[in-house]
Amino acid sequence: MAKLHVVELTDDQRSTLEQLEAGPLTRRQRYRVLILLRADDGDADEEIAEEAGVSTGTVANVRRRFATGGLDAALNDRPRPGAKPILDGKAEALVIATACSPVPEGRATWTARLLANRLVELQVVERVSEDTILRVLKKVT
Repeated sequence: MAKLHVVELTDDQRSTLEQLEAGPLTRRQRYRVLILLRADDGDADEEIAEEAGVSTGTVANVRRRFATGGLDAALNDRPRPGAKPILDGKAEALVIATACSPVPEGRATWTARLLANRLVELQVVERVSEDTILRVLKKVT
C-alpha cells in the first residue's frame, strides 16, 4: 500500500536531526527523530515502529505532521489549550500566609471556604473555589 505522507528530508533537515539525535531530548522527541530519519531512508512503518517502541499509528502521525507542518511541527507538540490559572504566585503566597495567620474570632481553624472568602474580601480575585484553595495548600504540605 502506498504511503499517504512520504518523508523526504533535505540535507539540512537530515543534519539537524542527526545533531539533535546526539543531544539531550525527551523520549517523545527522540522517537520522532528516529521515525523521521528511518522514514527518509524508506523503511516500512512496522520496522520503524518496532525499533522506536511505538505503534504504527504513531509513525503515520509523525509522517503526517512532517508533511503538513514541517520539521518543527513533527518534533514538537502544539501548545495545549487550557484555562489560565485563577491564582498567580502572589495570590498563592497570600493564601498560604493567610492560612498560617491567626484564625478569625470564634473559629478553631481556617477552612477552605474562609480562605476563599478572605481572598475575595481583599480583592485579590473576583471569585475562587474551595477546591482551588485546597490545591494550593496541598502543594505546600
